[in-house]
Amino acid sequence: MLRGKELWLAMLAAILIGALYGAVVMLTKEIPSAADLFGHSLGILGFILMLMTELLYSLRKRSRSARWGRMSSWLEFHIFTGLVGPFMVLLHTSWKFNGLAGISTLFTVIIVISGFVGRYIYTRVPRTTDGMIIEGTLSEAALRQARRLMALWHTVHIPIGMALFVAAFVHIGAALYYATFLK
Repeated sequence: MLRGKELWLAMLAAILIGALYGAVVMLTKEIPSAADLFGHSLGILGFILMLMTELLYSLRKRSRSARWGRMSSWLEFHIFTGLVGPFMVLLHTSWKFNGLAGISTLFTVIIVISGFVGRYIYTRVPRTTDGMIIEGTLSEAALRQARRLMALWHTVHIPIGMALFVAAFVHIGAALYYATFLK
């Protein structure tokens, strides 16, 4: 198995999406507005990927009875959608970062950086394809330290993710209200 394939696939997807974005800029001779069809499409698809990042992986992780594939595959999916979705949302911003949308973007950048930190910590511990720690590969002190770091990381990553989604849902609600319902 190619190690880090989800990162390579996310980079390829970002290059393709970036090329499409560049083509739109070249054709229209302007940065796409967040409110036009292309900008909205980027924001909607990116947000859906971000929701999938959180919800599907979390459901699979917490489900004791369901066996919807290996946990390692779900983690790869989580990483892929957790990179591509935010990239699309970043392009949706039209490079304007004011107000609630700017706060949502800041939370998005922080959560992506935090995700890289979590991935680094997680990959330092040898695991089976189901995500189980391979016993005897680390000393007891090193394993305890890795678990402590992972727990600390979770106490930061999860609340920031929640704040991100609250801000994003408020942004979506406000955008619908002001741009759609008031017209």
